[in-house]
Amino acid sequence: MSDAIPDYAPLCAAPDRAPRPPRTPFPPLSCDTHAHIFEARFPYARERIYTPPDSNLADYRHLLKTLGCERAVLVQPSVYAADNAAMLEALRTVGPGMRGVAVADPDIGQSEIKALHDAGVRGLRFNVVDRREHKNVVPADMLREVAKRIAPFGWHIEMLVNLDEAGDFAPLLGGLGVPVALGHLGYPKGGAATWTQTRAFADLLRLLDGGRCWIKLTGPYRITTEADLPYGDVDGPAKRLIAAVPERMIWGTDWPHVMKKKPMRNDGDMADLLDRWVPDGATRQRILIDNPAALYGFESGERIA
Repeated sequence: MSDAIPDYAPLCAAPDRAPRPPRTPFPPLSCDTHAHIFEARFPYARERIYTPPDSNLADYRHLLKTLGCERAVLVQPSVYAADNAAMLEALRTVGPGMRGVAVADPDIGQSEIKALHDAGVRGLRFNVVDRREHKNVVPADMLREVAKRIAPFGWHIEMLVNLDEAGDFAPLLGGLGVPVALGHLGYPKGGAATWTQTRAFADLLRLLDGGRCWIKLTGPYRITTEADLPYGDVDGPAKRLIAAVPERMIWGTDWPHVMKKKPMRNDGDMADLLDRWVPDGATRQRILIDNPAALYGFESGERIA
């Protein structure tokens, strides 16, 4: 009998549909580097661990306008597996100002990469957290082969991995020859409170020193041990990472916050965490504008209309 998760996989809670602006306004051309589009008219993969509520492009554009983000990056979620249709339709609709990170079979060919690149995709995502077998095992040989194929396009690899359970990840990721983006401040399974005290965090800092690793300041509720905002235990790791390599930090909403186990909070409240993490205006501008422009290849003046 198949152990595939049935079509009635648990329904996630919806995000707050009435976002408020952040207390400190975002500068023009700010970028949300991590969000997902969900619409049931695009069939979900049968083998999935949740079913999201519809959170469509119109909902997301409303959020971006409210927060003051004029650029955005959509990341392919696990519920669609390697069917990027929902994300690609959003990229076609929006055009300049939006990029994508796709999921594809490891043997993806050059023609498919070129087609995705022309559509606005700038990287491939590999999720080693939400799977039944070999959880948090970084697939070394496969990543090396994929890196060779995507390097001519200037793409990067995005990993969803609990770094504190990923073993000796730094030499592998640092030697791929392409940039690597890591979600949720390294996504420590053991939580934010002790993250900076681990060997894995020290390895992450060494990886960042190599100049090809990027950290997404996303999903603080995924790593906090606190029940609700202000997620104070995330301050330490966030500030350490930002202080170490501010030119490799990028920020994202993680909208619509699927599989969120903490109380659902307003996106404006969560954007306000940047006030604590990055009080310096010049560094905030770097994180919100300059860094994502470099990683995702935004050209001067490209923005969401």
